Amino acid sequence: MTHSILFVCLGNICRSPMAEGAMRAAAEARGIDIHIDSAGTGSWHIGDPPDSRAQAAARANGVEISGQQARQISASDFDHFHHILAMDGSVLGDLALIQRPQSPAALSLFLDHLPGREGQDVADPYYGGDDGFQTVWDDVAAGAEALLDLITAR
Repeated sequence: MTHSILFVCLGNICRSPMAEGAMRAAAEARGIDIHIDSAGTGSWHIGDPPDSRAQAAARANGVEISGQQARQISASDFDHFHHILAMDGSVLGDLALIQRPQSPAALSLFLDHLPGREGQDVADPYYGGDDGFQTVWDDVAAGAEALLDLITAR
């Protein structure tokens, strides 16, 4: 069965599209078939591409994310994805309120899957400088590799 992962942040223009891009690149490099998407808890940026700084950080690391479009998470996502990964604790709390009890999706913080980073948030770079986007890229790229290690070990 193909695994499916949804990455979620607030507006789906910074952290979650970068995580989606990093996971796609890592899965492709390993030849792993996986369904990957991203969403936001808010509706502010629906239809927008990722933030230009997020695109630049991804591109600097050999990954193109400019074709992604922001979307808001829906209740049906909890029925269609095996794993829904929140970029921070606040988003995780919001997701727990949306998820129906019968939904099969496993909710967790993204960095819970990276040894030594359990319980930590992927910092929101939106109001900071370009260096924050590179830090996010480093986090999501490492997290993607660790998550793929877990998935392939099962």
